[in-house]
Amino acid sequence: MNSLLVFPMLLPIIVGVLLIFLRTYGRLQAWVSIGAMVITTSISGFLLHQVQTNGIIRLDFGGWEPPFGILFVADSFSVLLVLTASLITAICLSYALISTSKELQTMYFYPTVLFLIAGVNGSFLTGDLFNLFVCFEVMLLSSYVLLTLGNSKRQLREAIKYVSINIVSSWFFLVALAFLYGTLGTLNMAHMAVRVAEVGQTPLLTTISIVFLIVFSLKAGLLLYFWLPGSYSSPPIVTSALFGALLTKVGIYALFRVFSLIFYHQPEVTHTIIGVMAALTLIGGSLGAIAFNDIRSIAAYNVVIAVGFMLVGLAISTPSAIEGSIYYVIHDMVAKALLFLVIGTMVTLSGTSKMAGMSGLMKNYPLLGWSFFITMLSLAGIPPLSGFIGKILLSSAAIDSGSYVLLALALLSSLFVLYSLLRIFKNCFWGETIVSKEEQLPLRRGVLIPCLVLVALTIALGLGTEYMAPYITNAAETLLNPDIYVDAVLGNIQ
Repeated sequence: MNSLLVFPMLLPIIVGVLLIFLRTYGRLQAWVSIGAMVITTSISGFLLHQVQTNGIIRLDFGGWEPPFGILFVADSFSVLLVLTASLITAICLSYALISTSKELQTMYFYPTVLFLIAGVNGSFLTGDLFNLFVCFEVMLLSSYVLLTLGNSKRQLREAIKYVSINIVSSWFFLVALAFLYGTLGTLNMAHMAVRVAEVGQTPLLTTISIVFLIVFSLKAGLLLYFWLPGSYSSPPIVTSALFGALLTKVGIYALFRVFSLIFYHQPEVTHTIIGVMAALTLIGGSLGAIAFNDIRSIAAYNVVIAVGFMLVGLAISTPSAIEGSIYYVIHDMVAKALLFLVIGTMVTLSGTSKMAGMSGLMKNYPLLGWSFFITMLSLAGIPPLSGFIGKILLSSAAIDSGSYVLLALALLSSLFVLYSLLRIFKNCFWGETIVSKEEQLPLRRGVLIPCLVLVALTIALGLGTEYMAPYITNAAETLLNPDIYVDAVLGNIQ
């Protein structure tokens, strides 16, 4: 059973390589890619059940036991994210099958998406910091290709910025790894946790942890998000949806894993910095969301707001806060994919991303309008949709810990999210229609089905909180009790 742990990364890579040789068969590539992601989702669901039933699962590559070999580790937190990421990718690929041009389909789009999700899933599952770096690079190289697939100058301009900042952050990552290995003599995350607990988090280790904080913040868009709005709003619709749903979550996962497992001994330094960065990110993202009239830019700044909101939970680091963040991460992956797909469909129909060029879409496309309305309510945290429980838990944790500034900023950011999306809903869907029924562009048949699946999913996550609770509680318990993770990985080797 442990061998199944490699499949969420290995299967997309194998299928992606095979699809390179089927470049001219766009629809065949789409169906094979969707099938691969459905299988990956099913395996991930099975792994989640096994983790919940039997505890953390470990896979040692090549038979090398930790801390000497590379390994994958599946706990509830990592497998929940793998399951959600794989499901979202399958839905986005379904949207691409229906809506993407043949030209894009034959430009290695599907293999690159599979390589991207392989890097994402590998990042969630690895138990080794150097292997995390490798999986990051697999994901980033794929994102470079996806960002430049198209024919706009804006894409090229944003790609140069995106590539440059990620090369710099990867260099800092390697430097931090070198110093950490030189200090602790290991890169196995569980073994590092033991070493740091033995010697204490010295000033040198705290400095190294801050370098990691900068690296992962760049990846997640925490405070250092200047590259994010343009990069997420310029590529094709499906690429934007995948970026908005998945990429920042890898950086967020890395922050949660490293600062709950390894560098948790000086929270007055590290977690305070995270709290300040989260607060500034909430402020900057909120201002950006209401400053623009371009609906794709508004969606991108909503990604920034969500990053700040999720990291509030890590800054507080109580059981309720961690549970709230995990709920919110899963919700945000679904809701952001839905937001970008709906907004992308609006742009396709109207031929512009400016609010001034859209009006009265509700009359011609009512199903699209109500899909956007539900997305708006979900992102604003209105019950009983998926964003509600995470916001309630985080708010409760902030009150209990006395983090009133973070609480105020988190609640205000929710109002900014609601206001920014309400502007789009009011200006683009209501009012006088610009295009008559006779002149309107028809929706491609089935194009809204992936959006409606995501709508159903955000409703189901909200209503099914009780069923998710055991998995979320288990994930939070593992994050808050590093010994559980360490014992599962090292066993009696310590």
